[in-house]
Order: sequence, then structure tokens, then C-alpha cells
Amino acid sequence: MDGPQRLVVIGNGMAGTRVVQEILSRDHKRFHVVMFGAERYGNYNRTLLSDILTGSKDVKQIFLHPLDWYRDHDILLHAGVTVVAIDRANKIVLAADGVEESYDTLILATGSRPFVPPVEGVKKTGVFVLRTLDDAQAIEAYAKGCRTAAVIGGGLLGLEAARGLLSLGLQVTVAEKTSWLMAQQLDADGGALLQRAMERLGVQALLEKSIMRILGDERVAGLEFQDNTTLNVDMVVMSCGIRPDTELAIQSGLTVDRGIIVNDRMQSSDRDIYAVGECAQHRGKLYGLVAPLYDQARVLAEHLTGVSSNGGYQGSKPVSKLKVMGVQLVSMGDTAAVEPQDEVVSYIEPSRGVYKKMIIRNNRLVGATLLGETDTAGVLTQMFLLDAVLPERRADLLFGTSTGIPILSVFDLPDHAQICHCHGVTKGQIREAIEFGKCRTVSQIGACTKAGTSCGGCKKLLEQFLEVYAGEVAEDPSEHWYVPSIPMTKPELVAAITANGIKGVSALFRELNNGHEEPSHKMALASLLKTIWAEEYEDERDARFINDRVHANIQKDGTFSIVPRICGGVTSAAELRRIADVAEKHQIPAIKLTSGQRIALAGVRKEQLPYVWKDLGMPSGHAYAKAVRSCNTCVGSDFCRFGLGDSIALGIKIENRFSGIETPHKMKLAAVGCPRNCAEATVKDLGAVAVEGGWQVYVGGGAATRVRAADLLCAVKTHDEVLTYMGRFIQYYREHGKYMERSHRLVERVGIERLRDLLVKDVEGIGARLDAEIERAIEARTDPWAEADEPVHPAQFSRPVLIDVTR
Repeated sequence: MDGPQRLVVIGNGMAGTRVVQEILSRDHKRFHVVMFGAERYGNYNRTLLSDILTGSKDVKQIFLHPLDWYRDHDILLHAGVTVVAIDRANKIVLAADGVEESYDTLILATGSRPFVPPVEGVKKTGVFVLRTLDDAQAIEAYAKGCRTAAVIGGGLLGLEAARGLLSLGLQVTVAEKTSWLMAQQLDADGGALLQRAMERLGVQALLEKSIMRILGDERVAGLEFQDNTTLNVDMVVMSCGIRPDTELAIQSGLTVDRGIIVNDRMQSSDRDIYAVGECAQHRGKLYGLVAPLYDQARVLAEHLTGVSSNGGYQGSKPVSKLKVMGVQLVSMGDTAAVEPQDEVVSYIEPSRGVYKKMIIRNNRLVGATLLGETDTAGVLTQMFLLDAVLPERRADLLFGTSTGIPILSVFDLPDHAQICHCHGVTKGQIREAIEFGKCRTVSQIGACTKAGTSCGGCKKLLEQFLEVYAGEVAEDPSEHWYVPSIPMTKPELVAAITANGIKGVSALFRELNNGHEEPSHKMALASLLKTIWAEEYEDERDARFINDRVHANIQKDGTFSIVPRICGGVTSAAELRRIADVAEKHQIPAIKLTSGQRIALAGVRKEQLPYVWKDLGMPSGHAYAKAVRSCNTCVGSDFCRFGLGDSIALGIKIENRFSGIETPHKMKLAAVGCPRNCAEATVKDLGAVAVEGGWQVYVGGGAATRVRAADLLCAVKTHDEVLTYMGRFIQYYREHGKYMERSHRLVERVGIERLRDLLVKDVEGIGARLDAEIERAIEARTDPWAEADEPVHPAQFSRPVLIDVTR
């Protein structure tokens, strides 16, 4: 061979660039590489386009290969140039701008196009797809003049688009034609839980809705569905799936079915033309995920450089991952039993939105779903991909072993096993990063290889690699950061906030994170800012979950439950009569006595909320909030023959003083009149127990997913002293608790002896300051249900308007 062969790649997306990268890593002198890309950019991570909409990443952060990379590797890139023909006889490609390039080997990596159903009105201004960087920027620009948006399609890409639109401040509705969201990856139960989680975030889902036409003159004004209902919206994003881009291959006479037909070497019907990625059809299958694309790229690179180590591409097993503002989902393989002998193992915890399911066939994993809790996703993925024999105790696969011994030894994995499927990082690359790159933490491996930097599902496996190849996992400072997007511990962040006078979430991102906003961290930062500034906090409604935006608890059917405040659980006949009258007037379907000795009105529609609150004339019970909630009481010394203290009076005082105060997580309280503990004060976040001569104050109890007996903080004589030490503990928890950390974890982390020293003995002299800060928070407190009279914005209590046009 006299010199390098000419390799032309049509397609500058993730598949085309990955092939070139794989080839260069094996033999960088074999080819002179020429690439064509229809977009005017370098190569970027298309799966992160929704992050551009949310503002959590800027454009530079999603680029995998900027233009400099092509120059540095002597690659001629025709950016923004479309190839219009292939002259196979003369081995030349022709571009729309007149450029011609000859080839010895040609790779088609043309990807796919969004499928847009041919409905009336689809050409109107305000209809978008989300496929390219230009699409994302056009959506962002148009959304500035809109208030509402609809996404057609409730699949993976549709929900990512909804996430982006929500972050732009729009009221978002997802219309899905099947009976549940992500029907390709989830079963009905998983889909229902995902829908509930999305609705808690503020995304409304309409199921079994097929679009018939888009309404409006020139601009989008709404949608009409095939069931004759309509939806008023200002803009629409079509996310109805993708179709392989095979137009050029068909024109060139290559064999095409749904995609370009390729063999195990990714070779088309022309021996000098290959295809990879979404445009390729291998053994009858099309692939639209990143991991199969990278598998194909590796196999083709091995073939073209003559270093093939296996029998070619054997197909890929699909693994899907989604993370939308805290909703984590991993799905792989089958979603339901297929054969009679299939074993189904499932676990569901509706209150936390956790759903886990495995489909097992012949003692191998053939499908799995993890929703809401994905800690074991890395191990399950490897067991699924390797077709490994499963352990007898199935629960270990979903929750980890009780002994802590890993189920899967990383020694068992071959070097080519893909560990990070988001970035196509193999075991061999990770091992090299540890052994030769001296990486000692998971974040260092991520910085070196990008493994674990996207969905994070492989982080547990990365820790195992560190233990095996480095001997230990070094402490990672980022684990102590208050939120991952800002490298500061909570005390450091508080100091920076106060020093800079930062009083709003947007200002915080602007001042401390170069303006980069991470939507999933807004709620935690808002909580912290409220704790610091009380009445001076600058409220931003997009920094709240849906429950905090409408001051009620969203239910699985999209309605809300509300709980008026009944201090100490003590009510009156008049109050009960008023609640009953309101329930009848508004036809509220369910009235429930809660575990917190309150009355919940369930099934209230969003638009009913302000009217129900007005008719009740009672303050909010904060049953939806990360705040001090209710204080349960027993009947105490006034009625009980065993009573030693007036628990009702104390409970009412506690609730009146602290209810609604913002805390890192919800706080439940109780006061009981004797150690018989009928209101269970010793399994509450804060409890008061009457004893001979006074009261005992307990902290850090819990009786939810984990049961923990509270620790005794102190013994006092009066109600006022109980209020003082409870107030100090609440304020200390506000200042030192991590966001979403229950109080019992703080108690365990700090230690009850240390808490007694700080809060009771006042060894560091912080008692008076804590007393003053909690008093300031109490004075700044307002009743959120007052927004019934003055909504923050016109759409606060409105729902997407569905109209039956057949009436």
C-alpha cells in the first residue's frame, strides 16, 4: 500500500464520529478521513439537548468533539454541508454545495429523522421537533412568548422535551396515545408511578389521546384530538418517534428495508460501503440508543483496521435511562412475562414513587425496571448484558446484599465490557484510568473517562473498580456539597450567600455558578435561602414542586388533597359541620382521617382549591410541605386517669408556634400526657412526654420506611421550656440538615451527646442566636392559602383546558 486510503464518513453525529475515534485509536495512519455533517457544528451529545432547554448546560458543555478536534487529527470536516448523491461506480460522493470527495471506503452514519404525523396544521408557526441544537435554540426562543405548551408523545424523548419546556416556565401537557407513559420501557404499574412523579413536578399527562389537528390561524392556538376534545396551548413539540434516514442509501441503490441492511461487519450490499447507528438495520433490528451505536462503531473500527477480535456485531440488548428533575428510571429488556415459566419479582412503594421489577427466564435476567431508586442499576445492567446466572436470593439484585458483599465481581467482566453506557466507557478504560491515570475517586474517573457523569447508574460499579484496582475509594469532597452543581458544603454555601447578599435562586446561580442553572437543585437552594433570609427571601415559583406551588398534595389521578390545620387534633362541632358543608358543596369525593389526627379532603380539582379554602375559612395544615406539620396529642391529664401533664394544651402551643416553618424535610411532632405514649411521641421528629414533675423532650424519631426510637434531648419543667428546646432543635436542623435529610439522620450524624452540649448546655454560646432565628422565621410565616384571594399568577390554579366539542 502506497499511502493512506481515503475514508469518507457521511454523518457527523455520535455514530459517525465514534467510528472515526475508534479507528484513530487503533491505527491513525491507515486512513485519510473526510467527514460530512449537515449541521454547522462539531459533534455534540444529542441526548443532552433537553439540558440546553433547562439551562443546566450551555452549548459548549454538550460538545464531544469541537471543531479543533478535527483539525488536530487531520480530519477534513465539511460542516453544514449535505451530501446529495453517491456515485458508486466511480466511488465519489457529491455534496449540495458542489464539493466532491472520492473514497476507498464509505461509512453512512446518517442517523434518523423525527417522525411527524401528517395531521392538519402541522406546518403552523409554533410547531417544533427536538432533534438538533438548532431545534433546541428555536424552541427556547419561541417559548419566551408563550405560557403553555404541549408535547405530543409520552416516550423517552417526549418526557425529556417536557422537562425542558417546564424549566422555561411553561405550563406543560404531555399527550400520549397509549394508556401509560413510556409504554416501550414500562408496564402499566410503572407507567402510572412515573405519571404521578411527573405530575408532582408540574407536567400534566393526558393518556389515550391521538392528535387529529393543530388549531389556530398561522400560529398554534390549540390541539384537537380524535375523541373530539381540544386543548388550548401556545406551542407544540412533536415527539412521535424517529425513522432511519435512508433517503441517500435508497437513491444510491443500496439494499434498504426499514433501515440500511448490514451484515455482522456493518457492511451494506456494497462491499465498500458500511452503515452504523440509527440508519442501520442489523438482523432485522433498528437501534436508537447510544450503547448499541457505540458497540457498532467499535466492531466496524476493528474490521476496518484489521484488528477484529470477535465474530463481528452480534446485536445489542436495549438499556434505557431517564432522569428528569429527580425522577430516575432504568429499563432493560422485557417489561412483562413472555413465557409461562417466566419468573416475575416486583416491589412497589407508592409513597416514595419506587417501583422495581425483574423478569427472569431460565435463571437469567431478561428484563428489569427500576423507577425512583436505581442504586443497583449498574449490577443489574451487567447481569442482563452478560446473560449471567442469577443468585438464588433475588432480593439482593434489587436492594443489594445484607452482608455488603458485591453480587457481581468486576474481575468477572471482560475488558471490553461496557460499564458506562451513556458514554460507552469499557472496563478496560476504567482500569487504565485507575492503574495508570492514578484516579482514586469516582469523580476523578469521571473526569478522566466521562464514566458516571451522565445518569450516574454505574457509580456503584466504579466504586468496586476502585476497591479492586486501587485498594480503596478515597474520600470525594463532592459528596459533602449541598448540591452537586455548586462545589460548596452547606456552611460554605451559607457563608457565600450571606456575604454576597444573595436572596433568590436565579441570583444564586448567577453569582456562584456562572449563571448555569440546574433545575433539580432549585428546590434545595430555595429551602436554604428561605432558612437564611426568612421574609427577605425572593420567591421564585419555578423553584418549587407542584405541591408547594398550589399548597396541596397531588394525588395519583391528578387531583389534590388538602388538610386544614386543626391544632393538637382538637376541633369543634361547628368546625366539623363547616368541613362537611364544604365537602358537600364542592362534591369532594373522599374525606379521610389522617395518621396525624387531621381531616383530609381528597379528590379536589386544582381549579377548586381557592374556593374550597375560602369556604373552609381555616389555615393550611402544611400536609404537603417540607416543613413542621402537625403535633399529635393524647387526651392528657384533663381526661385520662393516667395523665401526668396537659398534652392537649402543650400540643396546641407547639403547633401554633412552629407549624409551617420551612425545614430540610417534613417534621412530625407529638405531645403525650404520660410515658404510656399513646400518641407515639418517641417515634416522631420531635416529641414531648409528660413525666412526674415536668416533661421530657425527644428528638430524631421516625416510623416510616425506617423505624427509629427518638433520643432524649433534655428534661424540663414547663411548657415554655419545651417550646424553647424544640425551637432550638428545629433551627439547628434548618441550619445543618442536608436537603431531604430526615431529622433522625442528622441526630445520628451529629450525635445526641453533641446536640445536648450545643442546644441544652449551650457550650458554644449559640442558644440565644438559635432562639432569635427561629423567632424570626415564625414572624415571617404566612398562611399560603391566603393566595386564594391573590394568586401569584393567573394560571396558578388553572388546569389545561380540555373541551368536549361534541357538546
